[in-house]
Amino acid sequence: MTTLPNTPWRRLLGLMAVAALFAALLVPAPAARAVDHSKGHPGFCENSTGVTVVIDFQELGGTTIVRCYPSGTRGTGLDALKGAGFQIEGAQRWGESFICRIENRPSAVEEIPIEDNEGYREACIDTPPAAAYWSYWHAGNNCGWQYSQWGVKNRDFIPGGFEGWSFSLNATADSNPTPRIAPVRPGTEGGECNAPEEPAPITNDPDERQPGSQSAGAGQGPDGTDGGSSGGNGGNGGGGNGTGAGGQESENGNASQGAEEANDADDTEDGNGEEGTDGEDGALPPPVPRPSADPSTPPDPAANVTFTGGEEAADVNDVIREQSGASAAAPWVAAGALVLLAGAAWLTARRRRRARES
Repeated sequence: MTTLPNTPWRRLLGLMAVAALFAALLVPAPAARAVDHSKGHPGFCENSTGVTVVIDFQELGGTTIVRCYPSGTRGTGLDALKGAGFQIEGAQRWGESFICRIENRPSAVEEIPIEDNEGYREACIDTPPAAAYWSYWHAGNNCGWQYSQWGVKNRDFIPGGFEGWSFSLNATADSNPTPRIAPVRPGTEGGECNAPEEPAPITNDPDERQPGSQSAGAGQGPDGTDGGSSGGNGGNGGGGNGTGAGGQESENGNASQGAEEANDADDTEDGNGEEGTDGEDGALPPPVPRPSADPSTPPDPAANVTFTGGEEAADVNDVIREQSGASAAAPWVAAGALVLLAGAAWLTARRRRRARES
């Protein structure tokens, strides 16, 4: 096999190979859409098969998005969120047990105007602060929004119902904003509230799924009785087991996705709502009991804010570049610089060779 002599040509080829490698690494990856349109479909689910997912950015800015996860099988809140096509990111400490970003909001480069915490940016490493986090809600069709008593992996979505995520900024336990879309499927206005009672998770494991299952479209509890409201009492909600999402402050002042409702202060006194340690046993920080609205009274669909199905959602990479001030041409400029460097090295080597020959 013929080999190249150890000449400037060989060194030039080596430099060009290195330049090509760096250029390939610097070329931006194919853009990922903010909404995966291969999953779910825009708008409300049309019937009791599947679950409608509402993402309300509230004070973060941006149009509310409504999409359907048309699944006829049992699934968790996490299944609904991802199955509807939404891009999510969990806190590094908890993984997808605690949702930190939805549709890249809040992004790592945007400043969140938290009171008394100027310039805060969400790194999604640990639990976000209680003053700025994604609060988790759910509702049966024609029912009011309920602040989730359990985490996104702990609870099943309600067939034919709604899953809601609403960004809570500088709010309290009594003022966390509900999603501004009424949990009422078009054409079912005025119908009865249809939501099963939710069985509580058994342990503090944030990845544990709740026992039992729910049949599509059935307003029945796990024992076959009328489920009534969804998790509407302290007995079903339990207290302080740290399994869920929510909007309360734990002892360390962080958000606790999945706070449960308590009907009176006795729940905390007898240990049901007791605050515990911050995840020492691998569980999420225990939530603080909070009041909840009457689940049998849904909001009026006429008051819905403007929403889309995410059809025109901005590309995540474009948003990050715009917020950071970076240019899409930067990788190509860097690659070009490497090629010029290789060319300069070749010219220098050629001149030296000619100088030696002369």
